[in-house]
Amino acid sequence: MPLRPYLDVLRIPGMPASVLLAALARLPMTATGITLTLHVVSGLGRGYGAAGLVGTATTAGTALAAPLLGRTIDRHGLRPVVAACGLVSALFWVAAPHLPYPLLLAAALPAGALMLPVSPIARQVVTALVPPAQRRTAFSLDSIMVEAAFMTGPALGIFVSTQVSSTAALTGIGVAFGLCSAALYAVNPPIRTADELGMRDPVRPPIRSWLDSRMLATLLVAMGALFVLVGMELAALAVLRTSGEVSWTGVVIAVMCLASLLGGVVHGTASRSASQLTLMVALAVLTIPAAVVAGPWWLLALVLVPANLVCAPTLAATTEAVSHLAPPVVRGEAMGLQDSATRLGLALGSPVVGFVMDHASPGWGFVAAGLGGLVFAAAGWALRRRPVRHRVAVAEAG
Repeated sequence: MPLRPYLDVLRIPGMPASVLLAALARLPMTATGITLTLHVVSGLGRGYGAAGLVGTATTAGTALAAPLLGRTIDRHGLRPVVAACGLVSALFWVAAPHLPYPLLLAAALPAGALMLPVSPIARQVVTALVPPAQRRTAFSLDSIMVEAAFMTGPALGIFVSTQVSSTAALTGIGVAFGLCSAALYAVNPPIRTADELGMRDPVRPPIRSWLDSRMLATLLVAMGALFVLVGMELAALAVLRTSGEVSWTGVVIAVMCLASLLGGVVHGTASRSASQLTLMVALAVLTIPAAVVAGPWWLLALVLVPANLVCAPTLAATTEAVSHLAPPVVRGEAMGLQDSATRLGLALGSPVVGFVMDHASPGWGFVAAGLGGLVFAAAGWALRRRPVRHRVAVAEAG
């Protein structure tokens, strides 16, 4: 059976509940950006620039705080972080539609910093529950669920905002965060393997002993992957807007997500796979040819399929690499750094690709996204060629 590896992973005790919890918690998370934008523009009567400032503030807060939250989980366990972040997330999103714009903007950074860290927690739980031989499949499953969430969450946010109100949508996001946090607190999935829990007073290794050139290269390539992906989406939107087919944007993005999901399924069933760096280069190179397509929408969607087939595999390979390189006692901090790297990639991709398209045609956005990704890949390759120090310290800590 082609899907048997996934069924075997889901038979592992604790995995079905953990996968379901992560999937449900990601739905409100993926809906936050578009719902908040609609509220600021339609509900508060502000421009897209003002909405972008709020979104940037929440993203910056999450990127800055992710490693610290991960370190807190490493030291004190899952529940304190889930309780604090769940409470803040629920309160902020329930209160958001009732705040004037200045207060909303001021609260966005701390609210982003204390947003429930769903993805880092999900990856830690997978590492704790799943044996090393099955982790490629498990991390691929996690990437597949991310794609499914991005296909569903924003659509739900748009539907509720347009058919009911943005106040109802934002309130629903807050309630969903609260319920998911309560469920996660109650289930309290493991973040350490049985062997790791049996270690007596594990010593936290110095950060330089594990945040070495290999780990930095992995994080840099992860940043590049998200740079390419956000640039690809932005360029696709610009091309469709120029051709007068902007109404088909949702369909094109859905095709991209489905291609990524399919690629993730194949990656998870493979006994051997290409490295994170190879997948990243493929993602960047396969994005560039879309520059020659000016329409129609269905042709653009088809041209973007090859690049998106390696999207989920690249993200899964990134998580697999981080879980392998990080000593167990700092795994939460390492997963937090991965989350920060991806968010920085998103934050860099939009303005850089947008600047290129402002001074050229929309098609050049795909070129900028692909070439930018290759720059990140080259930097990661150069870092990996550097000799790695502190191997003994990492081995002893692990």
